[in-house]
Amino acid sequence: MLDIISHGDITELRMNRPPANALNHDLLETILAGCAEALDAGARGLILSGQPGMFCAGIDVPELLGQSRSDIHRFWSLLFRTARTLAACPVPVVAALAGHSPAGGAVLAAHCDYRVAADGTFKIGFNEVRVGLPLPASILHVFSDLVGTRLARQSSMQGQLMLMDSALEIGLIDEVVAQELVEKRAVEFLTGLLALPTVAMNTTRMSGKKEMIRQLDASDDVEKTTAAWFADETQAALQQLADSLSKSN
Repeated sequence: MLDIISHGDITELRMNRPPANALNHDLLETILAGCAEALDAGARGLILSGQPGMFCAGIDVPELLGQSRSDIHRFWSLLFRTARTLAACPVPVVAALAGHSPAGGAVLAAHCDYRVAADGTFKIGFNEVRVGLPLPASILHVFSDLVGTRLARQSSMQGQLMLMDSALEIGLIDEVVAQELVEKRAVEFLTGLLALPTVAMNTTRMSGKKEMIRQLDASDDVEKTTAAWFADETQAALQQLADSLSKSN
């Protein structure tokens, strides 16, 4: 589910769970393990990437529907732990978005330090509301940190997805390049960052995320999102999504 690619001091963790890198228990556990292994091996920077056309389609709704409350609680625990791991990583992390990045894909990308996205018709956004899930407060805080409170609130309450050019305009992503150059540009950015005095760069990087990490640590989003998952309105919306995905396949 995860290809490990070395770029010298930089390790790329490329999600590889066809067809859409949808997040389930196994993929999240694999990302967590990949981060730990890369750091243990001495990586000075990380890239989180997906496949051409699809960074990550979000959570695997068809697989998760019907699972027990304890399994769903464990899933959300893993998702929020993965997000915090990316945000609090001791080395800089770049998201290389060579394709669509809705919902859970946007969550993973937003917790990285920098986002390079592919030009074209690819979309990103926090569209959880459209499938009946309130956007968790800690994720809304991270979104607000990137684009400002007003824009984050308006976009998330409408469940908006946007083209990468629009995401660049508001600050949700940092660069747009040709799809075939996304990985190369992510490596270039990290290489430039790692050429700076390491302690000064990383200390400043983490100081800038102090409030974000405090919010993540203080959050009760695992409990709240687990409860929201089993609400009648949410279950109906999720089932409708699962049915539409089944028909499209």
